[in-house]
Amino acid sequence: MMLVAATLCLGLLMVAAGDKEDECVYKPLSDEDAVLCKGLEVLCPELGNIGCMFIPDCNDYRQKITRWSEPIVKFSGALNDEKYILVMVDPDVPSRYNPRARFWRHWLVTDTQGSDLQKGKIKGQELSAYQPPSPPPHSGFHRYQFYVYLQEGKTINLLPKENKTRGSWEMDRFLYRFHLNEPEASTQFMTQNYQDSAVFQASGESGR
Repeated sequence: MMLVAATLCLGLLMVAAGDKEDECVYKPLSDEDAVLCKGLEVLCPELGNIGCMFIPDCNDYRQKITRWSEPIVKFSGALNDEKYILVMVDPDVPSRYNPRARFWRHWLVTDTQGSDLQKGKIKGQELSAYQPPSPPPHSGFHRYQFYVYLQEGKTINLLPKENKTRGSWEMDRFLYRFHLNEPEASTQFMTQNYQDSAVFQASGESGR
């Protein structure tokens, strides 16, 4: 009887340990990267607010995020009657250690009403349609940065040469051209190609 009880207890411990290994780990960004996290929420399906965190290496999230449509971006501090510009970029192209094609423009929306931005409704003029994060294999973690700027009545546009490609975007010159200084709010998250993740490699699928 004691042997049966001991075996049962061991089985329960193994199940508990297995469950623990399968849990998602929501890891925050380092203090260095977290300085960009100021007042902006970026919400994705299943994950919730991914601002200031690594996309978890579980449930295929690092693959799913490459297919999801645009996230909900909320800025509770937006002023009702003002208009805002939303910018999303990847500064780590092709990699953080060799960013020769920075910035990659993933999303650019102007004329978003503050009252909509408070609710996470980006209804403005889309100058660059949303492009999901798709870091190349073997390029390490990429930062995906979001900035919200006060538009202050300016008409914002991209130059013809800026419309030809999303990569190597001279974001600083764009901001200078329209006298956009400090963002009203910002945040970022980090992810890597799902094939480089520990979970994917441990599954053995990478060898197929």
